[in-house]
Amino acid sequence: MIHQTAIISPDAIIGEGCNIGAYSVIGENVKLGNNVTIMPHAYLEHCEIGAGTTIASFASIGTAPQDLGYKNEPTKAYIGENCIIKEYATVNRGAVGDGDCTRVGNRCMLMTSSHVAHNCVLEDEVILANLATLGGHCRVGKGAFIGGMSVFHQNVRIGEMCIISGFSASRQDIPPYCKADGRQPKIHGINSIGLKRRGFTPEERANLKHAFKIFDSGEYTTTKACEIIEQTLPQDEHVKKLVEFVRSSKRGVMLLSKRHGSTLEE
Repeated sequence: MIHQTAIISPDAIIGEGCNIGAYSVIGENVKLGNNVTIMPHAYLEHCEIGAGTTIASFASIGTAPQDLGYKNEPTKAYIGENCIIKEYATVNRGAVGDGDCTRVGNRCMLMTSSHVAHNCVLEDEVILANLATLGGHCRVGKGAFIGGMSVFHQNVRIGEMCIISGFSASRQDIPPYCKADGRQPKIHGINSIGLKRRGFTPEERANLKHAFKIFDSGEYTTTKACEIIEQTLPQDEHVKKLVEFVRSSKRGVMLLSKRHGSTLEE
Protein backbone atom coordinates (compact mmCIF):
# COMPACT_ATOMS: atom_id res chain seq x y z
CA MET A 1 0.00 0.00 0.00
CA ILE A 2 1.26 3.45 -0.91
CA HIS A 3 -0.20 6.36 1.02
CA GLN A 4 -1.60 9.11 -1.15
CA THR A 5 0.60 11.75 0.48
CA ALA A 6 3.87 9.91 -0.22
CA ILE A 7 6.14 11.57 -2.78
CA ILE A 8 7.70 9.06 -5.17
CA SER A 9 10.15 9.85 -7.95
CA PRO A 10 9.11 8.68 -11.43
CA ASP A 11 12.31 6.63 -11.75
CA ALA A 12 11.86 4.78 -8.44
CA ILE A 13 11.42 1.00 -8.66
CA ILE A 14 8.96 -0.35 -6.09
CA GLY A 15 8.82 -4.09 -5.41
CA GLU A 16 5.74 -6.16 -4.70
CA GLY A 17 4.02 -5.91 -1.34
CA CYS A 18 5.72 -2.69 -0.24
CA ASN A 19 4.10 -0.37 2.29
CA ILE A 20 4.99 3.31 1.96
CA GLY A 21 3.71 5.57 4.71
CA ALA A 22 2.30 9.07 4.76
CA TYR A 23 4.56 11.99 3.81
CA SER A 24 7.53 9.77 3.12
CA VAL A 25 9.79 10.70 0.21
CA ILE A 26 11.15 8.14 -2.23
CA GLY A 27 13.56 10.23 -4.27
CA GLU A 28 15.50 9.61 -7.44
CA ASN A 29 17.52 6.46 -8.11
CA VAL A 30 15.77 4.34 -5.46
CA LYS A 31 14.96 0.64 -5.72
CA LEU A 32 12.82 -1.11 -3.09
CA GLY A 33 12.79 -4.90 -2.90
CA ASN A 34 9.66 -6.87 -2.16
CA ASN A 35 7.79 -6.36 1.11
CA VAL A 36 9.75 -3.31 2.19
CA THR A 37 8.06 -1.07 4.76
CA ILE A 38 8.74 2.66 4.70
CA MET A 39 7.18 4.41 7.70
CA PRO A 40 5.72 7.95 7.54
CA HIS A 41 8.15 10.84 7.00
CA ALA A 42 11.14 8.68 6.01
CA TYR A 43 13.42 10.04 3.29
CA LEU A 44 15.25 7.93 0.68
CA GLU A 45 17.36 8.74 -2.37
CA HIS A 46 20.15 7.06 -4.36
CA CYS A 47 19.78 3.72 -2.58
CA GLU A 48 18.67 0.11 -2.92
CA ILE A 49 16.71 -1.50 -0.10
CA GLY A 50 16.61 -5.29 0.27
CA ALA A 51 13.44 -7.34 0.63
CA GLY A 52 11.69 -7.37 3.98
CA THR A 53 13.51 -4.35 5.40
CA THR A 54 11.70 -1.80 7.57
CA ILE A 55 12.71 1.87 7.64
CA ALA A 56 11.16 3.88 10.45
CA SER A 57 9.90 7.46 10.51
CA PHE A 58 12.40 10.28 9.94
CA ALA A 59 15.22 7.94 8.93
CA SER A 60 17.32 9.21 6.01
CA ILE A 61 18.90 6.73 3.60
CA GLY A 62 21.17 7.49 0.65
CA THR A 63 21.67 11.18 1.32
CA ALA A 64 24.87 12.90 0.19
CA PRO A 65 28.07 12.08 2.11
CA GLN A 66 29.39 14.58 4.63
CA ASP A 67 32.58 14.93 2.64
CA LEU A 68 33.75 18.31 1.33
CA GLY A 69 35.37 16.55 -1.62
CA TYR A 70 32.07 15.12 -2.85
CA LYS A 71 30.85 16.86 -6.02
CA ASN A 72 27.51 15.13 -6.53
CA GLU A 73 29.00 12.14 -8.35
CA PRO A 74 26.62 9.19 -8.95
CA THR A 75 27.17 7.03 -5.86
CA LYS A 76 24.80 4.89 -3.82
CA ALA A 77 23.85 3.24 -0.53
CA TYR A 78 22.82 -0.43 -0.34
CA ILE A 79 20.75 -1.85 2.52
CA GLY A 80 20.41 -5.63 2.78
CA GLU A 81 17.40 -7.84 3.38
CA ASN A 82 15.34 -7.99 6.58
CA CYS A 83 17.06 -5.04 8.21
CA ILE A 84 15.47 -2.78 10.80
CA ILE A 85 16.39 0.90 10.58
CA LYS A 86 14.87 2.94 13.37
CA GLU A 87 13.83 6.58 13.77
CA TYR A 88 16.30 9.31 12.77
CA ALA A 89 18.99 6.82 11.72
CA THR A 90 21.11 8.05 8.81
CA VAL A 91 23.00 6.12 6.14
CA ASN A 92 24.90 8.34 3.69
CA ARG A 93 25.65 7.17 0.18
CA GLY A 94 29.26 6.70 -0.81
CA ALA A 95 31.82 9.27 -1.82
CA VAL A 96 33.87 8.56 -4.93
CA GLY A 97 36.37 5.73 -4.43
CA ASP A 98 36.34 2.69 -2.17
CA GLY A 99 33.52 1.15 -4.18
CA ASP A 100 31.60 4.40 -4.65
CA CYS A 101 29.01 3.14 -2.17
CA THR A 102 27.98 2.46 1.41
CA ARG A 103 26.82 -1.08 2.25
CA VAL A 104 24.73 -2.47 5.10
CA GLY A 105 24.35 -6.25 5.13
CA ASN A 106 21.38 -8.50 5.81
CA ARG A 107 19.50 -8.64 9.12
CA CYS A 108 21.20 -5.57 10.54
CA MET A 109 19.59 -3.26 13.08
CA LEU A 110 20.40 0.45 13.18
CA MET A 111 18.76 1.87 16.29
CA THR A 112 17.47 5.41 16.82
CA SER A 113 19.78 8.21 15.65
CA SER A 114 22.65 5.91 14.72
CA HIS A 115 24.82 7.09 11.82
CA VAL A 116 26.60 5.17 9.05
CA ALA A 117 28.87 7.50 7.11
CA HIS A 118 29.96 7.33 3.49
CA ASN A 119 31.71 4.21 2.19
CA CYS A 120 31.19 2.20 5.37
CA VAL A 121 30.64 -1.55 5.05
CA LEU A 122 28.57 -3.41 7.64
CA GLU A 123 28.46 -7.17 7.26
CA ASP A 124 25.39 -9.22 8.15
CA GLU A 125 23.67 -9.08 11.56
CA VAL A 126 25.44 -5.98 12.84
CA ILE A 127 23.65 -3.97 15.55
CA LEU A 128 24.26 -0.27 16.18
CA ALA A 129 22.58 0.92 19.36
CA ASN A 130 21.12 4.41 19.79
CA LEU A 131 23.38 7.26 18.67
CA ALA A 132 26.28 4.98 17.66
CA THR A 133 28.33 6.82 15.03
CA LEU A 134 30.66 5.43 12.35
CA GLY A 135 33.01 7.76 10.47
CA GLY A 136 33.60 7.30 6.77
CA HIS A 137 35.12 4.08 5.39
CA CYS A 138 34.62 2.07 8.62
CA ARG A 139 34.29 -1.72 8.36
CA VAL A 140 32.16 -3.71 10.81
CA GLY A 141 32.32 -7.51 10.89
CA LYS A 142 29.45 -9.96 11.01
CA GLY A 143 27.46 -10.08 14.22
CA ALA A 144 29.23 -7.17 15.92
CA PHE A 145 27.30 -5.16 18.51
CA ILE A 146 28.17 -1.48 19.02
CA GLY A 147 26.78 0.18 22.13
CA GLY A 148 24.89 3.44 22.28
CA MET A 149 26.65 6.81 21.93
CA SER A 150 29.85 5.11 20.74
CA VAL A 151 32.00 6.93 18.19
CA PHE A 152 34.54 5.54 15.71
CA HIS A 153 37.08 7.41 13.63
CA GLN A 154 37.04 7.05 9.86
CA ASN A 155 38.73 3.93 8.46
CA VAL A 156 38.43 2.01 11.74
CA ARG A 157 37.68 -1.71 11.51
CA ILE A 158 35.49 -3.45 14.07
CA GLY A 159 35.93 -7.21 14.08
CA GLU A 160 33.19 -9.79 13.78
CA MET A 161 31.24 -10.93 16.82
CA CYS A 162 32.79 -8.39 19.15
CA ILE A 163 30.68 -6.39 21.59
CA ILE A 164 31.52 -2.78 22.45
CA SER A 165 29.90 -1.09 25.42
CA GLY A 166 28.08 2.23 25.21
CA PHE A 167 29.90 5.56 25.30
CA SER A 168 33.08 4.05 23.88
CA ALA A 169 35.26 5.67 21.23
CA SER A 170 38.21 4.53 19.16
CA ARG A 171 40.71 5.77 16.60
CA GLN A 172 42.06 2.24 16.18
CA ASP A 173 40.74 -1.16 15.14
CA ILE A 174 38.79 -3.37 17.53
CA PRO A 175 39.68 -7.07 17.12
CA PRO A 176 37.08 -9.77 16.47
CA TYR A 177 35.48 -11.93 19.17
CA CYS A 178 36.24 -9.62 22.10
CA LYS A 179 34.45 -7.44 24.65
CA ALA A 180 35.67 -3.84 24.63
CA ASP A 181 34.88 -0.77 26.67
CA GLY A 182 36.13 2.78 27.09
CA ARG A 183 37.83 5.72 25.39
CA GLN A 184 40.17 4.32 24.05
CA PRO A 185 38.58 0.90 24.48
CA LYS A 186 40.30 -1.76 26.55
CA ILE A 187 39.69 -5.48 26.01
CA HIS A 188 37.70 -7.35 28.66
CA GLY A 189 38.20 -10.89 27.39
CA ILE A 190 36.30 -12.71 24.70
CA ASN A 191 32.61 -12.27 23.95
CA SER A 192 31.81 -15.62 25.57
CA ILE A 193 28.02 -15.39 25.47
CA GLY A 194 27.95 -14.20 21.88
CA LEU A 195 30.35 -16.91 20.76
CA LYS A 196 28.33 -19.61 22.51
CA ARG A 197 25.20 -18.39 20.75
CA ARG A 198 27.05 -18.60 17.44
CA GLY A 199 27.99 -22.20 18.09
CA PHE A 200 31.66 -21.83 19.00
CA THR A 201 32.88 -24.94 20.79
CA PRO A 202 34.51 -24.78 24.26
CA GLU A 203 37.85 -25.56 22.60
CA GLU A 204 37.47 -22.75 20.08
CA ARG A 205 36.59 -20.28 22.83
CA ALA A 206 39.55 -21.45 24.92
CA ASN A 207 41.92 -20.98 21.98
CA LEU A 208 40.72 -17.42 21.45
CA LYS A 209 40.96 -16.65 25.16
CA HIS A 210 44.56 -17.89 25.19
CA ALA A 211 45.39 -15.84 22.10
CA PHE A 212 44.12 -12.66 23.71
CA LYS A 213 46.19 -13.43 26.81
CA ILE A 214 49.31 -13.59 24.65
CA PHE A 215 48.50 -10.23 23.08
CA ASP A 216 47.77 -8.78 26.52
CA SER A 217 50.92 -10.07 28.21
CA GLY A 218 52.82 -6.88 27.47
CA GLU A 219 55.91 -8.93 26.68
CA TYR A 220 55.77 -8.94 22.90
CA THR A 221 55.32 -6.72 19.88
CA THR A 222 52.27 -7.51 17.79
CA THR A 223 54.49 -9.27 15.24
CA LYS A 224 56.05 -11.51 17.88
CA ALA A 225 52.71 -12.19 19.58
CA CYS A 226 51.23 -13.32 16.27
CA GLU A 227 54.17 -15.67 15.74
CA ILE A 228 53.81 -17.18 19.21
CA ILE A 229 50.08 -17.70 18.70
CA GLU A 230 50.76 -19.50 15.43
CA GLN A 231 53.45 -21.66 17.01
CA THR A 232 51.66 -22.60 20.23
CA LEU A 233 47.90 -22.65 19.59
CA PRO A 234 45.71 -24.86 17.39
CA GLN A 235 45.17 -23.00 14.14
CA ASP A 236 41.41 -23.16 13.82
CA GLU A 237 39.67 -20.70 11.49
CA HIS A 238 38.92 -18.21 14.27
CA VAL A 239 42.45 -18.00 15.61
CA LYS A 240 43.71 -17.56 12.04
CA LYS A 241 41.15 -14.83 11.44
CA LEU A 242 42.18 -13.00 14.63
CA VAL A 243 45.87 -13.08 13.68
CA GLU A 244 45.16 -11.96 10.12
CA PHE A 245 43.00 -9.08 11.42
CA VAL A 246 45.85 -7.88 13.64
CA ARG A 247 48.49 -8.22 10.94
CA SER A 248 46.44 -6.38 8.34
CA SER A 249 45.64 -3.39 10.54
CA LYS A 250 46.70 0.01 9.22
CA ARG A 251 45.54 2.09 12.17
CA GLY A 252 46.76 -0.20 14.98
CA VAL A 253 44.63 -2.59 17.02
CA MET A 254 43.29 -2.19 20.55
CA LEU A 255 44.67 -5.35 22.15
CA LEU A 256 45.47 -4.66 25.78
CA SER A 257 43.20 -4.96 28.78
CA LYS A 258 42.27 -2.40 31.41
CA ARG A 259 45.41 -3.14 33.40
CA HIS A 260 47.55 -1.68 30.60
CA GLY A 261 47.67 1.94 29.66
CA SER A 262 48.24 1.74 25.91
CA THR A 263 47.86 -0.42 22.85
CA LEU A 264 50.43 -3.00 21.89
CA GLU A 265 52.39 -1.63 18.97
CA GLU A 266 55.64 -2.23 17.12
